[in-house]
Amino acid sequence: MALLRLPQPYDFELSTERFRIFGPDLANLWHDDALHRVVEGREIQIRAAAGGVRVTPAGHRASRVVEKLLGAEFDLGAFTAFATDDPVLARVEQALRGLRPPLAPDPFESLVTSITAQQVSLFAAFAVRNRLIARFGVQADDAYAFPTAERLAGAEEDELVGVGFSRRKATYVLALARSDLDLASLAVLPDDEVKEELQLLPGIGEWTADWFLARYLARPHAWPAGDLGLRKAVSAFYAAGRPLSTEEVRAMGTRFHPLQNLAAHYLLTGARRLL
Repeated sequence: MALLRLPQPYDFELSTERFRIFGPDLANLWHDDALHRVVEGREIQIRAAAGGVRVTPAGHRASRVVEKLLGAEFDLGAFTAFATDDPVLARVEQALRGLRPPLAPDPFESLVTSITAQQVSLFAAFAVRNRLIARFGVQADDAYAFPTAERLAGAEEDELVGVGFSRRKATYVLALARSDLDLASLAVLPDDEVKEELQLLPGIGEWTADWFLARYLARPHAWPAGDLGLRKAVSAFYAAGRPLSTEEVRAMGTRFHPLQNLAAHYLLTGARRLL
């Protein structure tokens, strides 16, 4: 067991809420007051601790994955200072202080998860994701390792349909798994080029590419304006509930420059918890 320190303030329960409220997540499993994740075939447990989290069993690789999973790369101090200039965002930030948005530790997992969530509720998306994990992933103790691209590349379209994907989404996942694109290499590219590369793949549009920037690469300017939940949150907090178009929400992203990504996460969580 090792203490992994995280920049403060940090609220473990609030920050890991995403892995519970839409149903269980077999690859990031909340069990026995801890978050369980499989790293290199070994299940690790992540528990709240003063100053950060305790990781069992410890190890350099486990620590790197946990830091990514728990969003350690986000600069919450800068965001707190930034939010003070916006009365609405300041109220949301104060109510949610310590929220560190979780990130996907793996780029393939991030994209498959987003494809799963295209045009369906997050409850439905988590259910399909879990069936995919149970069918093609590898169980350790309680949690499962998310299926690798190599494993899914050998799957049949009907097998993905059988776990709940539409036939169209099944083709998207298989195309991604069989693609030659080096997803890890995208980390060195600027935002626009990342989106251009991703959108060459079947089924990867601007919404999915924006969430890849936000939830895998943690890019500060990521602003998924096409996300229905974000549009509703911006509408509720800044437009008195008036329905907003994607173009209007995209334009409003300049209000939160240069920390649009954190603003999006705080507004989404705030809409769910505070309204």
